[in-house]
Amino acid sequence: VQLQASGGGLVQAGDSLRLSCTASTRTYVMGWFRQAPGKEREFVAAIAWSGGSTNYGDSLKGRFTISRDNAKNTWHLQMNSLKPEDTAVYYCAGRSTARIVFSAWSSADSYDSWGQGTLVTVSS
Repeated sequence: VQLQASGGGLVQAGDSLRLSCTASTRTYVMGWFRQAPGKEREFVAAIAWSGGSTNYGDSLKGRFTISRDNAKNTWHLQMNSLKPEDTAVYYCAGRSTARIVFSAWSSADSYDSWGQGTLVTVSS
């Protein structure tokens, strides 16, 4: 499965940005992770292809919203009220080989496909 992420860029604190990821085929769970310089990869959000259940990283729900367009095998991450600490490379991830339990959605090891990463820079 190939994933293509887009939508990153340079914005100011308080601005909004929407990231998109398109997969070459259907994935059971569609997620976003991010990695800031010098830090470990962090879970951001995930959504199920079927039913649309969502899961968010700690403290991100409320500012970030994940959504999907099943017809296009595409999912989005709407990021509002961006802060400088949101600066990171954002990676989309997909789980396509088999279903996984909800509690596993936040683990990077649960995903079998990754996008190339898109840089989000938030200036103060």
